Amino acid sequence: MESLESLSPNQGLASNLKEAVLSLSQSQLSHQFRNTELLLQALTHSSFFNERYSNKKNEVRADNERLEFLGDAVIGLLVAQILMERFPKAAEGKLSRWRSSLVSRKTLAEIALALGMNDWLLLGRGERQTGGAVKTSILAGVFEAIVGALYLDAGMEKVSQFLRDSYNPWLISLTQLKDSEARKLFDMKTHLQEKTQELYRMVPSYQLLETWGPEHEKTFKVEIKIIGKHVAFGEGKSKKEAEQKAAQIALEILGF
Repeated sequence: MESLESLSPNQGLASNLKEAVLSLSQSQLSHQFRNTELLLQALTHSSFFNERYSNKKNEVRADNERLEFLGDAVIGLLVAQILMERFPKAAEGKLSRWRSSLVSRKTLAEIALALGMNDWLLLGRGERQTGGAVKTSILAGVFEAIVGALYLDAGMEKVSQFLRDSYNPWLISLTQLKDSEARKLFDMKTHLQEKTQELYRMVPSYQLLETWGPEHEKTFKVEIKIIGKHVAFGEGKSKKEAEQKAAQIALEILGF
């Protein structure tokens, strides 16, 4: 594959690079896109788009953020359906916790990495040089964008099968964990809340302290307090991820 670094900042996507990216991604997805531009858009991070297309008024291209938005909604719906089918006796609370874990950016990034999507990404030169291909937020975003593109190109049935196949190792792991282990592994906030309610008759409080970084790659810092006292900080690429990290650290500090 042609090196991304060999393209000048304002140069379009070279035909041989385009063909290589499409060939690799479509073979791994087991789907030949009718509209290959959808797939290219799904793989185009904003850093790549801004370097190469932002000043080209006649270029009908976009980064993957709109497809990411669509894919997020599709994943949420189908994961809920898959869980209901896979675990017909599970209570609503358990299903909600599992869905929250399975659609988290951490899990989506793990699946994307397992599928090799880090090799398909079209990243800007600076983002690639700073390890963008393995960043949780970017991997989760490209997974959501690809799901959005699949949905538009082939419909819900194709996406459903893709997600069932992609999630299978994670779904199998749910059946092998005891309920208490699953809560602790998949939802740190819920596990911590249950413990603090049991011991202190209070729930933890979370406060967003600061954010930094460019708009597409922000970092969030959250503080967690229990009974009004500081317990831990957590950082993540979303407020939710930072809260989960803070809860995880708090659980370790408190020995839960």
